[in-house]
Amino acid sequence: MKKNDLQPLHNPFLSYNFIQYILYQNTLIMANTYHQLHIQTVFAVKFRQGLILPEFRQELFGYIGQTINDLGHKTLIINGVADHVHCFFGLNPKQSLSDLMQKVKSNASGWINERKFLKHRFEWQKGFGAFSYAKSQVNVVYRYVQNQEAHHKKRSFRAEYLEFLQKFEIDHDEKYIFHEPI
Repeated sequence: MKKNDLQPLHNPFLSYNFIQYILYQNTLIMANTYHQLHIQTVFAVKFRQGLILPEFRQELFGYIGQTINDLGHKTLIINGVADHVHCFFGLNPKQSLSDLMQKVKSNASGWINERKFLKHRFEWQKGFGAFSYAKSQVNVVYRYVQNQEAHHKKRSFRAEYLEFLQKFEIDHDEKYIFHEPI
């Protein structure tokens, strides 16, 4: 910096260039994104068919969890039953939730189809539910997702999903909500 580059402001000890430099340095030092976003998503097999068979279910859940991790997020637990999946994870805000779920569902259906677990093409139903939780709720939600099989012996997926929508006060039209499986 040349002596002539210094232009005094109200304080003769601070130059415009010096202030710019300090602001730039603080931007470098302080610029970061801190987050704690715990999300549970729920999505279903197309037409709610019970196609997620026990023979490959756990392997599929592992694949979905690894996909979420590979995309820069943090999987907490993936579980579900024959007709739907629950994903509970820490969301990194560098990617939108919609983009993440599109990639997860696309990759998972491709994985199922490539391995020919089924005689016909596997597809997910369009859309998903997404619900956010505080850090203090993580253990409860984890156990809830972990116990999906037992939970669905007592309650249908549709009833569960409607309860989520009501609990989280999400406006919805019941005619567009998942129907009982085919």
